[in-house]
Amino acid sequence: LIRTVIEDFWRKEHYKAGYEIVYSPHIGKASLWQTSGHLDFYRENMYSPMDIEGQEYFIKPMNCPFHILIYNTGRHSYRDLPLRWAELGTVYRYERSGALHGLMRVRGFTQDDAHIICAPVQIDDEVLRVLDFSLSMLKDFGFKDVKIELSVRDSKNPGQYAGRDEMWVKAEESLVKALQARNIDYERMEGGAVFYGPKIDIKIKDSLGRLWQCSTIQFDFNLPEKFGMTYIAEDGKEHRPYMVHRALLGSLERFFGILIEHYAGNFPLWLAPVQLAVMNITDAQADYAQRIAESLQRSGFRVKLNLGSEKIGAKIRAAEMEKVPGMIIVGAKEQEQAKVSLRRHGQGDVGQMTVEELAERLKKEVESKGK
Repeated sequence: LIRTVIEDFWRKEHYKAGYEIVYSPHIGKASLWQTSGHLDFYRENMYSPMDIEGQEYFIKPMNCPFHILIYNTGRHSYRDLPLRWAELGTVYRYERSGALHGLMRVRGFTQDDAHIICAPVQIDDEVLRVLDFSLSMLKDFGFKDVKIELSVRDSKNPGQYAGRDEMWVKAEESLVKALQARNIDYERMEGGAVFYGPKIDIKIKDSLGRLWQCSTIQFDFNLPEKFGMTYIAEDGKEHRPYMVHRALLGSLERFFGILIEHYAGNFPLWLAPVQLAVMNITDAQADYAQRIAESLQRSGFRVKLNLGSEKIGAKIRAAEMEKVPGMIIVGAKEQEQAKVSLRRHGQGDVGQMTVEELAERLKKEVESKGK
């Protein structure tokens, strides 16, 4: 359920940020992975091929080549750019059984990939946009303490990298300008860039002070060249676009594991699988409690109704143990006044209010992500 909440929020925020949501196949022809270079340089992390009607297919280790195929289905003008495509795409990478670790390291996981395809004059704006977007979404999940690393090429050995020198210079300058524009401290990793482009890595710090690699903003000079990506510029000639790869949450499975560690299961209201537990004090309030629960469900809340015969103290303890953010208690007094009593996990009693006032109050908390 929490995964559904995360994915729904992710899609909503991407639509607001001007992205198109795309979907790509889970398998691709061997020729695709040959063109991308994965068969030459990533084969040991890919699963064995399958034969379909005499052709070799592989389950995908990455989403990137498929997004490029989408781009290459038609001709593009500079007026079409920038294009922002995002996908919650499941990828499959071989890991030895000894390396697997719960949700943190798995063989099949859903990557929140995005690719921004743009003209050179648009790079600065797009990098700043994606940096702001990444930091904003991480804050919504409660991660405000981050460490930023800027990985650039080894200037003494420029020949080992893909792409033209001027592209690297422009890309690195763009990443630096974005960080400086937001007054963000960062560590510069000389020679830390992969062969196909410089990048920004965003590491989040959990409640125990541990750092987790999360977001990446990565230029890719390799795949646009390999797949012959072009656009028609203002001069009427074909030019190679810039492509920025971005993973915001990274693996959703891993991010969910980080969330569990960070909150120790005590999720904020908007993320909690059960947001409210409605409970009656005596059987006389059972029907009233049922109506309250149904009203809150119609308002969009995830509600658990407890009409058991236990004493109210036991019901409260059970909800506290389950770390339900809100407990709605109804007794004779609440029923008589057509109100409810709100109790918050770890805080205690908040007070009485009508169910309409309660719904309005909690909706604001959900919308603000508790900020």
